[in-house]
Amino acid sequence: MAAEIVNPRSDSTTGADAGSEGATGATDEVFFDPAFALHRGGKMAVQATVPVRDKDDLSLAYTPGVAKVCSAIAEHPELVHDYTWKSQVVAVVTDGTAVLGLGDIGPEASLPVMEGKAILFKQFGGVDAVPIALATTDADEIVETVVRLAPSFGGVNLEDISAPRCFEIEEKLKERLDIPVFHDDQHGTAVVTLAALRNAAKLTDRSLGQLRAVISGAGAAGVAIAKILIEAGIGDVAVCDRKGIVSADRGDLTDVKRELAGFTNKAKLTGSLADALDGADVFIGVSGGTVPEEAVAKMAKNSFVFAMANPTPEIHPDVAHKYAAVVATGRSDYPNQINNVLAFPGIFAGAMQVRASQITEGMKLAAAEALAAVVADELSADCVIPSPFDERVAPAVTAAVAAAARAEGVARR
Repeated sequence: MAAEIVNPRSDSTTGADAGSEGATGATDEVFFDPAFALHRGGKMAVQATVPVRDKDDLSLAYTPGVAKVCSAIAEHPELVHDYTWKSQVVAVVTDGTAVLGLGDIGPEASLPVMEGKAILFKQFGGVDAVPIALATTDADEIVETVVRLAPSFGGVNLEDISAPRCFEIEEKLKERLDIPVFHDDQHGTAVVTLAALRNAAKLTDRSLGQLRAVISGAGAAGVAIAKILIEAGIGDVAVCDRKGIVSADRGDLTDVKRELAGFTNKAKLTGSLADALDGADVFIGVSGGTVPEEAVAKMAKNSFVFAMANPTPEIHPDVAHKYAAVVATGRSDYPNQINNVLAFPGIFAGAMQVRASQITEGMKLAAAEALAAVVADELSADCVIPSPFDERVAPAVTAAVAAAARAEGVARR
């Protein structure tokens, strides 16, 4: 439904002004949708950080004063970080092919989400961000475009780009750019998942090494979660796609899934998702669909269910609670929300604070450890991960990431 129909403009003369009735006799209240009201005109704007009140201000902010700064940067390029917005601004880049639960809706339709991501950067990490929706789905064209835009930004957050192209795009950009490149659908999800899993294990007096996890979904998030769990020392993890367990004996694997099969599934399981769940300690859902209750019932005692599909979790919390010690979802109306906003603002803030050239695996692990530590003294079955509105989150993640960048030699200040 068009926005003008849902929320007629306040200057409308069609009879649909507030408190009036239109030709159909229906009042405004019938059509009003607060989502459209909030989005009218967009959710963000550019704001100056210096005044331009008179000719003296103008001569400093623009010509002739600006020429001195330009000349200094031309002679010493590293000064761009000190005298422009570069080191404080992230480009939020998408092609609109994998937007939330909406799928391939195109660049224009993706903009409300990219604006939303940008305001979350600012609200939760103090980082400015600019939404950039590209009118191409060609991986090489996306890479070339972002490389050409990079001089204006201190970091690149890839968003809502479908797999497997997202893997290729991220890797190529990391090779060619000397600023942080981070695909949030992969790594943000992975960091928050690991943090919640650390605390769930602690709550039940187990280590990660004692756990066998099953991931439903071998796309961007599923692959990244598998990688970070292996890095963190999980006992074993099996990843399932639509055809079952990703294993080396399958002949239908993509390059990404073949690589995945090489470092997961030490138990050499085969078969379906239900087969993988038999005796498993952890379910992590990033795929959608529905897991039969009888499969959940076969999981190990004191299991964890992280069913993160939105808006419908793979395992409904009411079902999960019958069998699991800890239940998490991607929704805000249940406890333990696995929400990327817990990770990406602080990760970029920390990386850009020290002018890191990249975001390393060590920095992601540090972010997960810091995030878990925020509620380490408050653990309960309903609290293994902080709320996105917990004011301790961003400072903790920022500090941990900055320290890790220095320790790994990728910090430049």
